[in-house]
Amino acid sequence: MIENGSVLAEGYVPPTPDEMHLPDLFAIGSFGVGKQMLLVLLSVVIIAGFFLWAGRKRAMVPSRTQFVAESGYLFARNSLAKELIGAHHFKPFIPLLFASFYFVLVNNLYGSIPLLQLPSFSHPGSAYALAAIAYLSWVGVGIKRKGLGGFFKDLTMPSGVPVWVYPILIPIELLSNMVIRPVTHSLRLFATMFGGHMAMMVAASLAQYMIDSMGGVGYAAAIAPGALGMFLYFLELMIQVIQAYVFALLLAVYMQGSVSEGH
Repeated sequence: MIENGSVLAEGYVPPTPDEMHLPDLFAIGSFGVGKQMLLVLLSVVIIAGFFLWAGRKRAMVPSRTQFVAESGYLFARNSLAKELIGAHHFKPFIPLLFASFYFVLVNNLYGSIPLLQLPSFSHPGSAYALAAIAYLSWVGVGIKRKGLGGFFKDLTMPSGVPVWVYPILIPIELLSNMVIRPVTHSLRLFATMFGGHMAMMVAASLAQYMIDSMGGVGYAAAIAPGALGMFLYFLELMIQVIQAYVFALLLAVYMQGSVSEGH
Protein backbone atom coordinates (compact mmCIF):
# COMPACT_ATOMS: atom_id res chain seq x y z
CA MET A 1 0.00 0.00 0.00
CA ILE A 2 1.35 3.43 -0.99
CA GLU A 3 0.44 6.46 1.07
CA ASN A 4 1.98 9.94 0.68
CA GLY A 5 4.76 8.52 -1.44
CA SER A 6 5.81 5.98 1.19
CA VAL A 7 5.36 2.23 1.10
CA LEU A 8 3.63 1.07 4.26
CA ALA A 9 3.16 -2.49 5.45
CA GLU A 10 -0.37 -3.79 4.97
CA GLY A 11 -2.34 -2.95 8.09
CA TYR A 12 0.41 -0.98 9.81
CA VAL A 13 -0.76 2.43 11.00
CA PRO A 14 2.10 4.73 12.11
CA PRO A 15 1.61 6.88 15.21
CA THR A 16 0.38 10.44 14.80
CA PRO A 17 0.96 13.66 16.78
CA ASP A 18 -2.51 13.19 18.28
CA GLU A 19 -1.26 10.06 20.04
CA MET A 20 1.61 12.05 21.55
CA HIS A 21 -0.52 15.02 22.58
CA LEU A 22 -3.37 13.43 24.46
CA PRO A 23 -6.77 15.09 25.02
CA ASP A 24 -7.26 17.27 28.10
CA LEU A 25 -7.60 15.32 31.32
CA PHE A 26 -10.09 17.77 32.78
CA ALA A 27 -11.29 21.31 32.32
CA ILE A 28 -11.67 24.31 34.60
CA GLY A 29 -14.47 26.21 32.94
CA SER A 30 -13.35 26.65 29.33
CA PHE A 31 -9.69 26.12 30.26
CA GLY A 32 -8.51 22.59 29.50
CA VAL A 33 -5.76 20.95 31.56
CA GLY A 34 -3.77 18.19 29.88
CA LYS A 35 -0.84 15.93 30.66
CA GLN A 36 1.75 18.38 29.40
CA MET A 37 0.45 21.21 31.56
CA LEU A 38 0.54 18.98 34.63
CA LEU A 39 4.10 17.95 33.78
CA VAL A 40 5.13 21.60 33.47
CA LEU A 41 3.68 22.34 36.91
CA LEU A 42 5.33 19.21 38.30
CA SER A 43 8.71 20.38 36.98
CA VAL A 44 8.43 23.57 39.05
CA VAL A 45 7.77 21.48 42.16
CA ILE A 46 10.67 19.13 41.37
CA ILE A 47 13.22 21.87 40.73
CA ALA A 48 12.21 24.08 43.66
CA GLY A 49 11.84 21.10 45.98
CA PHE A 50 15.25 19.63 45.15
CA PHE A 51 17.27 22.83 45.49
CA LEU A 52 15.44 23.97 48.63
CA TRP A 53 15.85 20.57 50.23
CA ALA A 54 19.51 20.29 49.20
CA GLY A 55 20.34 23.71 50.66
CA ARG A 56 18.34 23.43 53.87
CA LYS A 57 21.42 22.86 56.11
CA ARG A 58 23.93 25.06 54.25
CA ALA A 59 26.83 23.12 55.73
CA MET A 60 30.42 24.26 55.24
CA VAL A 61 31.27 20.66 54.36
CA PRO A 62 28.44 19.85 51.97
CA SER A 63 26.66 16.53 51.79
CA ARG A 64 26.49 14.77 48.43
CA THR A 65 23.06 16.26 47.74
CA GLN A 66 24.20 19.77 48.64
CA PHE A 67 27.31 19.30 46.53
CA VAL A 68 25.21 18.32 43.49
CA ALA A 69 22.92 21.33 44.00
CA GLU A 70 25.83 23.74 44.45
CA SER A 71 27.53 22.34 41.35
CA GLY A 72 24.32 22.85 39.40
CA TYR A 73 24.07 26.44 40.57
CA LEU A 74 27.74 27.17 39.85
CA PHE A 75 27.32 25.78 36.33
CA ALA A 76 24.53 28.27 35.62
CA ARG A 77 26.37 31.09 37.40
CA ASN A 78 29.80 30.67 35.85
CA SER A 79 29.40 28.84 32.54
CA LEU A 80 26.23 30.60 31.41
CA ALA A 81 25.97 33.95 33.18
CA LYS A 82 29.50 35.09 34.02
CA GLU A 83 31.37 33.81 30.95
CA LEU A 84 28.79 34.93 28.40
CA ILE A 85 27.32 38.12 29.86
CA GLY A 86 30.52 39.35 31.46
CA ALA A 87 31.87 39.79 34.97
CA HIS A 88 30.41 43.30 35.35
CA HIS A 89 26.82 42.57 34.34
CA PHE A 90 26.06 38.90 34.99
CA LYS A 91 24.76 38.85 38.58
CA PRO A 92 21.18 40.12 38.02
CA PHE A 93 20.64 37.47 35.34
CA ILE A 94 21.75 34.39 37.27
CA PRO A 95 18.20 33.51 38.48
CA LEU A 96 16.74 33.76 34.98
CA LEU A 97 19.43 31.62 33.36
CA PHE A 98 19.43 29.15 36.23
CA ALA A 99 15.65 28.74 36.06
CA SER A 100 15.62 28.55 32.25
CA PHE A 101 18.22 25.81 32.06
CA TYR A 102 16.77 23.52 34.71
CA PHE A 103 13.17 24.17 33.71
CA VAL A 104 13.88 23.14 30.12
CA LEU A 105 16.08 20.25 31.24
CA VAL A 106 13.48 18.64 33.52
CA ASN A 107 10.67 19.10 31.00
CA ASN A 108 12.82 17.58 28.26
CA LEU A 109 13.88 14.61 30.40
CA TYR A 110 10.24 13.67 30.92
CA GLY A 111 10.44 12.13 27.45
CA SER A 112 12.91 9.51 28.69
CA ILE A 113 11.14 8.60 31.94
CA PRO A 114 8.91 5.50 31.75
CA LEU A 115 5.18 6.14 32.21
CA LEU A 116 5.63 9.90 31.81
CA GLN A 117 7.31 9.53 28.39
CA LEU A 118 6.42 12.95 27.05
CA PRO A 119 8.76 15.95 26.70
CA SER A 120 6.69 19.02 27.57
CA PHE A 121 8.23 21.10 24.81
CA SER A 122 7.16 18.67 22.09
CA HIS A 123 4.05 20.86 22.02
CA PRO A 124 4.67 24.13 20.13
CA GLY A 125 2.58 26.25 22.52
CA SER A 126 4.83 25.58 25.51
CA ALA A 127 7.99 26.27 23.48
CA TYR A 128 6.54 29.51 22.10
CA ALA A 129 5.51 30.65 25.59
CA LEU A 130 8.99 30.07 27.02
CA ALA A 131 10.67 31.77 24.07
CA ALA A 132 8.29 34.72 24.48
CA ILE A 133 9.39 35.13 28.10
CA ALA A 134 13.02 35.07 26.98
CA TYR A 135 12.26 37.55 24.19
CA LEU A 136 10.52 40.03 26.50
CA SER A 137 13.37 39.67 29.01
CA TRP A 138 16.27 40.59 26.73
CA VAL A 139 14.31 43.28 24.88
CA GLY A 140 13.12 44.79 28.17
CA VAL A 141 16.62 44.75 29.64
CA GLY A 142 18.07 46.32 26.49
CA ILE A 143 15.54 49.17 26.44
CA LYS A 144 16.00 49.77 30.17
CA ARG A 145 19.80 49.89 29.90
CA LYS A 146 20.15 51.84 26.65
CA GLY A 147 16.83 53.56 26.10
CA LEU A 148 14.52 52.75 23.21
CA GLY A 149 16.59 54.58 20.58
CA GLY A 150 19.94 53.28 21.83
CA PHE A 151 18.70 49.72 21.97
CA PHE A 152 17.45 49.67 18.40
CA LYS A 153 20.53 51.56 17.19
CA ASP A 154 22.86 48.92 18.63
CA LEU A 155 20.57 46.17 17.34
CA THR A 156 20.34 47.35 13.75
CA MET A 157 23.37 49.59 13.09
CA PRO A 158 26.67 47.74 13.69
CA SER A 159 29.72 49.94 14.14
CA GLY A 160 32.30 50.07 11.39
CA VAL A 161 29.75 49.69 8.59
CA PRO A 162 29.60 52.39 5.87
CA VAL A 163 26.62 54.71 6.25
CA TRP A 164 25.33 53.97 2.74
CA VAL A 165 24.83 50.29 3.71
CA TYR A 166 22.44 51.11 6.58
CA PRO A 167 19.27 51.44 4.42
CA ILE A 168 19.80 47.84 3.36
CA LEU A 169 21.21 46.53 6.64
CA ILE A 170 18.69 48.02 9.09
CA PRO A 171 15.61 46.12 7.77
CA ILE A 172 17.63 42.90 7.61
CA GLU A 173 18.95 43.28 11.16
CA LEU A 174 15.52 44.27 12.46
CA LEU A 175 13.89 41.23 10.88
CA SER A 176 16.69 38.93 11.99
CA ASN A 177 16.78 40.06 15.62
CA MET A 178 13.16 40.93 16.35
CA VAL A 179 11.35 38.23 14.37
CA ILE A 180 13.61 35.39 13.24
CA ARG A 181 15.55 35.21 16.51
CA PRO A 182 12.58 34.49 18.83
CA VAL A 183 10.95 32.18 16.27
CA THR A 184 14.07 30.03 15.88
CA HIS A 185 14.64 30.12 19.65
CA SER A 186 11.31 28.37 20.13
CA LEU A 187 11.29 26.18 17.02
CA ARG A 188 14.72 24.73 17.75
CA LEU A 189 13.48 23.44 21.09
CA PHE A 190 10.09 22.28 19.85
CA ALA A 191 11.31 20.59 16.65
CA THR A 192 14.03 18.53 18.33
CA MET A 193 11.73 17.35 21.12
CA PHE A 194 8.84 16.60 18.79
CA GLY A 195 10.90 14.97 16.04
CA GLY A 196 12.99 12.82 18.35
CA HIS A 197 10.04 11.53 20.32
CA MET A 198 7.96 10.87 17.20
CA ALA A 199 10.82 8.87 15.65
CA MET A 200 11.10 6.76 18.79
CA MET A 201 7.32 6.18 18.77
CA VAL A 202 7.47 4.99 15.15
CA ALA A 203 10.26 2.51 15.94
CA ALA A 204 8.41 1.17 19.00
CA SER A 205 5.07 0.87 17.20
CA LEU A 206 6.69 -0.90 14.26
CA ALA A 207 8.33 -3.44 16.57
CA GLN A 208 5.02 -4.03 18.34
CA TYR A 209 3.20 -4.43 15.00
CA MET A 210 5.66 -7.06 13.82
CA ILE A 211 5.29 -9.05 17.00
CA ASP A 212 1.50 -8.86 17.01
CA SER A 213 0.96 -9.61 13.31
CA MET A 214 3.74 -12.05 12.41
CA GLY A 215 3.73 -14.42 15.36
CA GLY A 216 7.03 -16.12 16.20
CA VAL A 217 8.78 -14.74 13.14
CA GLY A 218 7.78 -11.26 14.28
CA TYR A 219 10.05 -11.47 17.33
CA ALA A 220 13.08 -11.87 15.06
CA ALA A 221 11.83 -9.20 12.66
CA ALA A 222 11.25 -6.80 15.54
CA ILE A 223 14.93 -6.86 16.54
CA ALA A 224 15.86 -4.20 13.97
CA PRO A 225 13.20 -1.59 14.90
CA GLY A 226 13.70 -2.46 18.56
CA ALA A 227 17.43 -1.78 18.31
CA LEU A 228 16.71 1.42 16.41
CA GLY A 229 14.30 2.45 19.17
CA MET A 230 16.96 1.89 21.84
CA PHE A 231 19.47 3.90 19.83
CA LEU A 232 16.95 6.71 19.41
CA TYR A 233 16.18 6.60 23.14
CA PHE A 234 19.77 7.34 24.14
CA LEU A 235 20.18 9.81 21.29
CA GLU A 236 17.08 11.67 22.44
CA LEU A 237 18.35 11.61 26.02
CA MET A 238 21.54 13.34 24.90
CA ILE A 239 19.63 15.85 22.79
CA GLN A 240 17.32 16.66 25.70
CA VAL A 241 20.30 17.80 27.76
CA ILE A 242 21.96 19.61 24.85
CA GLN A 243 18.79 21.53 23.96
CA ALA A 244 18.35 22.72 27.54
CA TYR A 245 21.91 24.06 27.43
CA VAL A 246 21.45 25.61 23.98
CA PHE A 247 18.25 27.41 25.02
CA ALA A 248 19.88 28.92 28.12
CA LEU A 249 23.10 29.63 26.18
CA LEU A 250 21.26 31.62 23.52
CA LEU A 251 19.34 33.53 26.18
CA ALA A 252 22.65 34.45 27.82
CA VAL A 253 24.03 35.62 24.46
CA TYR A 254 20.94 37.76 23.86
CA MET A 255 21.25 39.23 27.34
CA GLN A 256 24.88 40.02 26.71
CA GLY A 257 23.89 41.97 23.63
CA SER A 258 21.29 43.88 25.64
CA VAL A 259 23.74 45.07 28.31
CA SER A 260 26.91 45.57 26.26
CA GLU A 261 27.75 48.69 24.31
CA GLY A 262 27.97 48.46 20.56
CA HIS A 263 26.88 45.57 18.36
